[in-house]
This record gives sequence, structure tokens and C-alpha cells, in this order.
Amino acid sequence: MKLKLVPALSVFALNISAAFPTYALTMDLVGRYQTGIYGEAGAEIVDYHQNTQSAYVVNGAKNRIDIIKLAHLSTTAIAHPYTANTLTAVQLTLPKEVVTTDHQSIQLGIANSLTIHGDWLAIAVGNQVKQENGVVLFYSIKQDQTKFVKAVQVGALPDMVTFTPDGTKVIVANEGEPTADYQYDPVGSIGIINLTSNVPDDVAVLLMFDKFESQKEQLIKQGFKYASPEGHSLSQDIEPEYVTVTDDNRYAWVSLQENNALAKVDLKNHNIDGIYPLGLKDFGQVGNGIDASDKDKGVNIHEWQGVYGLYQPDTIHSYTINGKHYTVTANEGDSRDWWFQANDKQACLNAGGKEFDKDDGCLAYSEETRAGKLLLSANNPAKEHMSKKELGRLKVTTTMGDEDGDGQYEKIVTFGARSFSIWDEHGQQVFDSGNEFAKVLAERYPEGFNTDEAENNKDNRSDDKGSEPEALALGDVNGKTYAFIGLERMGGIMVYDISQPKQSKFIDYQLNRDLSTKFEIDDSTDPVTLKGEYIQAGDLAPEGMRFVSAEESPTNNALLLVANEVSGTVSVYQLK
Repeated sequence: MKLKLVPALSVFALNISAAFPTYALTMDLVGRYQTGIYGEAGAEIVDYHQNTQSAYVVNGAKNRIDIIKLAHLSTTAIAHPYTANTLTAVQLTLPKEVVTTDHQSIQLGIANSLTIHGDWLAIAVGNQVKQENGVVLFYSIKQDQTKFVKAVQVGALPDMVTFTPDGTKVIVANEGEPTADYQYDPVGSIGIINLTSNVPDDVAVLLMFDKFESQKEQLIKQGFKYASPEGHSLSQDIEPEYVTVTDDNRYAWVSLQENNALAKVDLKNHNIDGIYPLGLKDFGQVGNGIDASDKDKGVNIHEWQGVYGLYQPDTIHSYTINGKHYTVTANEGDSRDWWFQANDKQACLNAGGKEFDKDDGCLAYSEETRAGKLLLSANNPAKEHMSKKELGRLKVTTTMGDEDGDGQYEKIVTFGARSFSIWDEHGQQVFDSGNEFAKVLAERYPEGFNTDEAENNKDNRSDDKGSEPEALALGDVNGKTYAFIGLERMGGIMVYDISQPKQSKFIDYQLNRDLSTKFEIDDSTDPVTLKGEYIQAGDLAPEGMRFVSAEESPTNNALLLVANEVSGTVSVYQLK
């Protein structure tokens, strides 16, 4: 597949194309690896080891690392991009039990993330009981040998791990998710593992959020979302998701996705300096309109007064322009919706559940509802648009929007911003892509607009976070800095020139998916539920991405590595 990244010549009714200048950037799909695993997280997080010219990929379905050789990567675009399998891999099997450097024997669960610096590979792995402390596994990579060195204990559910740019520290986001019945909820934390003389220390420094308990009400007023059962602390509610480190190695920025906030961490003094709520995005503002219904039988993008979105970033990355630091966020959105298994209604109630459903089980806690079920204030302008074809189906939170506490909602607040944003070193927004993603999808692929990742079903995600920007990578190509944003549901990659943060410009959209195929992949991850032409569907649900500079690349041209979770594939794009 070969794509020249220039805006379309035709002018869509929403006028996305005419607003942007032409850029010359070619994006060729030159390699593709298939795990053969669909719907089970066969390819999640990817990083690159320069010395062996290999991509390392978390295969969550098999709980292993797939090591893909790129040394002989083609520079010619693939002829059959939806079904190609041109790359091979060897597998690194992960241990089921380790003895950590502090002499604790830990039964391991699933690998969640990995990171590479020099010849060090660090893998974040949860405990078999995910509410207990997990580990970071360290491996040395020498030629074709990946050798286990040590396991360092960190916090509960280490979800993301990264090296600082200089390789002197490893930073871990310990998410600390509760049990399904919400009876036990560990605190979220940030782990720091220092490397002394290029050797990982035996003990991690864990930074907690308990000191912010006194700031809880003020943070909520600033747009921080607190959504936990009564009696749960702020530290328990905070679930760190992703980490990026500034180019000077001094600070880490951490996405607190469910909370709609970023945290700033001083890596020199081992201190969480502050929490920065990201506020609300006004979907009634010109340029921010959304399609809010999966029942309107088409594309219906426009502004809705009284409706707001939470940014809630998943992946975040850092870059520096003219000496100033910026954080780039993929604004996916997320909610708290916890169910557990129970045999019947009485067993559910006895276990402290709120309600029983024969299909879903027992409800422990949920902040989710439909906009049409909210009791709206008389002065909420959205009140007259509660039909299923307008706002009634929109998934919203019950924890925000009741401004005066009278049980009536002055604002309708939904999950995610359906965009990407850029924030300065003070946590202030300097750019947001508005509703450009939706406009591009509507123009380029109206037959697949807001489809799900598990089937080709037009418009079925409009009521629920839209295309869901999740994956993100940044990189420089010929003097320009680009952001590559992966859309979890629709699939594909949005490309922006962010060289001038405040004037960031849409470049193009790359999609390697066949929207005409008939298939269904049940998200229960049960492989027997695979139906139809799923093998012909192409790449589904980009989860992780890694930009490889021309200096690192085996082809001497920049590359973009994309791990696609639902299709279990890794795609390699050449950029020049």
C-alpha cells in the first residue's frame, strides 16, 4: 500500500480539505507480521532495538514477547496490504513466577508493556492477583540473545513502563485497578527504578498520591473526575495510565485517564509536584461538533449546546520546540463500569451488588448512563434534543454536570474528546484538533464512519467516544515534527504536523482496513466466536506505536511500527 500524504482535492460539505496546505510525505506499508490471533490482544505494545534491528511486541494473548526481525525489511510497498505476512518473529517466553530483588516470590500474571534503551529491555508484568504488587522484568539484549537479569517489585498492576531519554531511570505507571466486585481497590502509584552505572537498582521508589486528598474538592471543581464508591480515597480513585518524560530527563508527565488529568513528577527529587485537571471540551462550540447517536442512520456531525467531553488521554508523548516542553495526548476517554459474576439476583445482592443482569452478571459500580436517562435542569439547552436520533443515546457520566447539587444536570458530560491535544509545561492547552477526526472519516470513508473494531458496522460507535484516539507516536522527518494518532475503533492513523504547536496542521489519514468485508470478532476474546472474513479485514485497533528515526532504521528512512490489538498484526510503514 502506498499513500502520498496530501489533503484530498474534493471539498467535503464540512469543508475539511480546503483548510489545509499540501505537504509531501510518503507513507508506504513495507512490512507486516501476523500472529494469527484475533480478538485476544495478540499485538499490543511495540518498541525497537536498534543494535539487532528488531521490533519487540507484547503478545498479551500468549503472554510472551514476539521479536520481529527488520534487518532485511523491504523498501517496496506491499502489494496485498490487508492479508500480507512478510515478516517473521521469534518468541520470548515470560516466566510464570519470579523471585524479586527484595526476595519476594511472585506469581506473575500478564505482561502489559515494554520499553527498550540501549541493550536493556524492561517489561511491566502484573501479579497473578492483579491487585497485588507486580514487577518490572529486566533483560539484556546481546546480538540474538535476550537474557533475563532481574525482577524488581513495583506497585499494583504496572500498566506502562518507559525509560528516560538518557536511560538512567525506568518510570512505571502502576494503575491499581480494583477487584471486579470493588471490595478491594489498591492505590495507584508511580514507580521509579534508577540505573546505577547502567545497572537497574534492586528496589523501586514508589510515589503515592495520598498528599492530594486535601485538594480533592478543588481538583473536582477544575475538571478532575472522581468516580468511586463512597468511602474510597482519592489515591484509590487515581489510576495512572501512561508516562512520558521530558527531553531534559527532569520531569515525567503521567496521564490519569479515568480522572481526566495529568500529573507532573519531579524525577530528581522523587516527588509528584502536582495534578493538572484538563477540564471540559465544549461540544457546543463551533468546530467541536460530534455525531452523538448510533441510531440516526448516517453522518450527523454538529454542535450540541450543553454537552461537554472529558479529554481523558490514554497514550501521551513529549517533545520540545524552541526550548519549551509540550505534552501531546490522544484523548480516548474511559469510564468506571464494574461487573462481577453471581448466580442469581439474591447472590448478587448478598455480595453487595447494585443490580443483577442475566447476561452481564452483578453490578458492583458504574458511573455510566445514557443522556436520555439524566434528569436535566430546565435551563440545559440539550433538554429538547433527547430523542435516540439526537442526544438520548449518548453515553455519559453521572458524576459530573450537576453544578449545584440539586440532582438536576446543568451539563451533559460524556467520555473522551474525540481528538488529540497539545499542552504546555503548565498543563494549559495550546492546541486541540476539534472534530477534524470525525470530518475526515466522514469525507474519506462515509460507509465506515464510526464503525467498531470488531466488525464493519457503520455509526455504531457514535454514541460511545466515536473513533477513540488511543495510540500515539511522535517523530521528525526532514525537519518537521509529526504526530501519528491511532484510532482504536475505526482503525488507521491520523497524521499531523506539530512543528508549530499552536498552528498544528492535519496532513492525512492512513487506513489499512477493508470496510467491505463481513466479519465479527466477539470482544470476549473467545476465539470460537470469530465469524466471517476477519482474515481479510486488514489491521484492527492500533494499540501501540513506535516511531523509528532514519538514523535508527535498517532502511535509512524513518519508520512507524504499529501494533494492532484485535487483528494481532504489526504493520511497518516507511516514511520519507
